Amino acid sequence: MNERKYLICLYSFLPFGPARTKLLISYFGTSEKAWKASRKDLLELGLKQSIVDNFINYREKFDEEIYFKKAKDLGVKIIAYGDSDYPNNLNDLDNAPLVLYVRGNLPDTTGRAIAIVGSRKMTSYGREVAHKLSGELASLGVVIISGLAFGIDAVSHASAIESGGLTVAVLASGVDIITPSSNTQLGKNIINGHGALISEYPLGTQPLKTFFPNRNRIIAGLSNGVLVVEGVQKSGTFHTVNAAANYGRQVFAVPGPIHSPSSEFPNYLIKNGAKVATSSSDILEELNITAKLDGIGITSKPLEKSEKILLDILASEPLHVDEVARISTLKVDAVSATLTVMELKGIIKNIGNGVYKKI
Repeated sequence: MNERKYLICLYSFLPFGPARTKLLISYFGTSEKAWKASRKDLLELGLKQSIVDNFINYREKFDEEIYFKKAKDLGVKIIAYGDSDYPNNLNDLDNAPLVLYVRGNLPDTTGRAIAIVGSRKMTSYGREVAHKLSGELASLGVVIISGLAFGIDAVSHASAIESGGLTVAVLASGVDIITPSSNTQLGKNIINGHGALISEYPLGTQPLKTFFPNRNRIIAGLSNGVLVVEGVQKSGTFHTVNAAANYGRQVFAVPGPIHSPSSEFPNYLIKNGAKVATSSSDILEELNITAKLDGIGITSKPLEKSEKILLDILASEPLHVDEVARISTLKVDAVSATLTVMELKGIIKNIGNGVYKKI
C-alpha cells in the first residue's frame, strides 16, 4: 500500500479521530509507520492501555484488500486530505476530516455553498421557508449542504433537487448506511445526479449520538454560510452554528413567531448578531455570491420565456409575488425563484415585503 492508503486505514479506527491521527503521523513520521507501530511504542507515546489494545486488535482483523474492494464495488470514492479533489472549504480547518467517503458526485462548493439546518420537528412555516429558500438558492447554482435528517434537512435537500440544483448530505454513519432509513430514497435521489452523500466515518459505521456533533462541524465547514430555519437552543443545530462561528462562517437566521418554541433558536441568534434572512437575496448579497455565480453564466443569460412573462406582468405596477403567481398561473415557488434570478440580472427590484417592480 502507499502512504495515502495507510492514512485511510489509520483513520478508519474511530477512537483516533482527526487530532490524534495527526499527532500519531507527526510522531512516527508517516501514516505507514503509525499504522504499523508496536504496542510498546504506542504505550510510550501516552495512549491509554484500552485504546492501544483495541487498536492492535482492530489492525489484526482489518483486511485492507477487502476494505478497498468493498468501497470500489459500492461506487464509493475515498478522498484523503491533500488530494487534489479534497474540498477547498475544508482545507484550512484545524479539525478537518482527514478522510472523506463520497457516494455520487461531490460538487465544487468553493464560494457558493449554503448549509440549511433546523428542527427535525418542523412546523408548516418552517417547511415552507426551507423549501422556498433552498429551491431558490439551488436554482441559482448555490450548493445546498445539510444532514439528511428529518424535518428541515430533508425538505432542503428535496427542494434543491426539485429545482434542478445540487445538494450534499453529510452523514453521521458510513455512506453505505443511509440514515434515517425513511430517507433512503431521498439519499438515492441525491446520488443519482443531484450531488453526493459524504461522511468521514468508514464503511459499515452505524450512527451514534456522539457522531452528530462531528458531522455538524463538516456541514458548517463545507459551507460559506449557515442558515437556521427553525430549532430550539439545546439541539444539534446549536453544534452546527457553534462550528460555523468558530470557522468564521456567516450565520443567518429566519425570524419566526415569538410564541413558537420552534423559532426560539433563530430568534435568539438574531438578537445576538446573526443576519436576518427573509429572502434568498439577503444571503446572496451578504456573502457576495452573486459575483461568483456570474462565472457560471447566471446573470449573463438572455431572458427565459418565464422571465419575459413576469416582466410583462410587472410592467405597469409593483406587485407582490403571490399576485404575480396568480396572474401568471405559475406556482409561487417557481415565480419566487424566477424573480430572484431577474433581480440578480438587474431588471427588477424587490422593494420590500415580497413586492417587486420593474426597473
